[in-house]
Amino acid sequence: MSVPASASGFRGFLKKFTSLRATPRELWIVYVAYIFENLAYKVGAAGVLTLWLSADLHLGDESAGAMVAVWSAIMTLITVLVGSLTDALGIRKTFLLGFWICLVSRLVMTVTANPWVVIPFGLYLQAAGIALLIPVMAAACKRYTNAAQRSVAFALYYALMNFGFAIGDVLFDKVRAAATRASADGVEHTAHLWTFTWHSLQQCPYQMLIALGVVFTVPGLILVWFWMREGVEMTEAGVRIQPPPAAAGGTGLFGPLWQGARNAGRETFRIFAGLWRQQAFYRFLLFMTLVVGVKMIFYHLAYTFPKYAIRELGDGAPFAHLSGMMNSLMIVVLVPICGALTQKVSAYRMVTFGSLVSALSVFFIAVPPQWFQPLADGWFGKLIVQDWLKVAGPVNPLWMGIFLFIFFLSIGEAFWSPRLYEYAAAIAPKGQEASYMALSMLPYFVAKFTVGLSSGWLLAWYCPADGPRQSEIMWLIIGGMALVTPLGTFLFRRHLQLQEAGREPVEQAVQDAAREEEAGHG
Repeated sequence: MSVPASASGFRGFLKKFTSLRATPRELWIVYVAYIFENLAYKVGAAGVLTLWLSADLHLGDESAGAMVAVWSAIMTLITVLVGSLTDALGIRKTFLLGFWICLVSRLVMTVTANPWVVIPFGLYLQAAGIALLIPVMAAACKRYTNAAQRSVAFALYYALMNFGFAIGDVLFDKVRAAATRASADGVEHTAHLWTFTWHSLQQCPYQMLIALGVVFTVPGLILVWFWMREGVEMTEAGVRIQPPPAAAGGTGLFGPLWQGARNAGRETFRIFAGLWRQQAFYRFLLFMTLVVGVKMIFYHLAYTFPKYAIRELGDGAPFAHLSGMMNSLMIVVLVPICGALTQKVSAYRMVTFGSLVSALSVFFIAVPPQWFQPLADGWFGKLIVQDWLKVAGPVNPLWMGIFLFIFFLSIGEAFWSPRLYEYAAAIAPKGQEASYMALSMLPYFVAKFTVGLSSGWLLAWYCPADGPRQSEIMWLIIGGMALVTPLGTFLFRRHLQLQEAGREPVEQAVQDAAREEEAGHG
């Protein structure tokens, strides 16, 4: 009896996921720890830092932006270097080091607001811990799967990342809303919660969010400490456990750590020296630099948007439901669909098209909110703002602009973000894919530092806490910078686009340019 094609296809789809049952327990430890760490990152870092720096440390917009710029720079630089360190320490020890650093730094941020203590030993130390954790989680995903399991494992990894972010955004809004109610009602609620906790919530809601980050750091630390084994690897023949040899430089944690740091420095220098002699690397670096334009939207979403939303919509506005949760859930749903429907389309073309959609989305909040008044007054505005977000009263038309901004930003992201690193894999010489991927973070280092600084200036100039605002101009500037990506990738396509196996042919002009380049170096 023949099986219908649809049923066979569905079974094949399910089989890809059931293949993960053969993976070692370490993969599932990574997944659970990753959810909790993304929760901790979302409520205790990400969008809360600029708000915490201004509300609890009393820094101005420019100073808070500069602090976040340095924080992002530290995180990015350590991320570039962490590969060799992980090789020296092993996955389990790197996890433990990262979790302990995050736990200590987040504890410091919850118990003191002294800038001389909390900035170096809280804010910046947390950047080092996060930089250790996130890359090693991806490396662990690869170590604990074989070739047949890997694509599904990484898809699940990407989905769980957004799942953790979505829950974190909900908590972010709920804590802020509770703090707003507490501030308005005074001591009326103290009978329902511990007096100390409620008083802290009234006085320092962002410190309370960071305290939640401390709570969410603990499960991952416990799981890795007690149940993750050293030397576990998933091979084509099955699970293999081979404890790693003792690292040079001493036993325990600090000997390998020092040796790993030295190796990381030497390895990075060697990679740099070799890559700058390759023409392909210059093409890759130009491409990644152009992509920075659209990536800056997401950095502004973390550093600029929270203050903008609070100042334009009010302290208790549940903006993270849109800017975070809706974005994360849309990505979880849309990425597999886009991937299935565009398999034959080149990664370069997808990045160009998707980045155009994402860049244009910014202009929904770069126009006067009154343009969306008819939408706000209709059934759609009531559905989104009153029914879903539970915001009482007349619908502010700015909510509609923000909804459209995040909606189309997410659609564009679903097209370009998953395909970005396919281009890197295609252009990198065989055996050097990891080097290209590590150094792809360098343009992002510049972007994060620039956004951190400019976010404070833009807020101070166009969206101050007090006085007249011209927020539309701020987003017009950000949207204009984002357009660099689609315009640049389109204009430089003759030099950057390349043929990808199994994909649509590139333009003839690109093929001719590639042949001329090969002839010139033959």
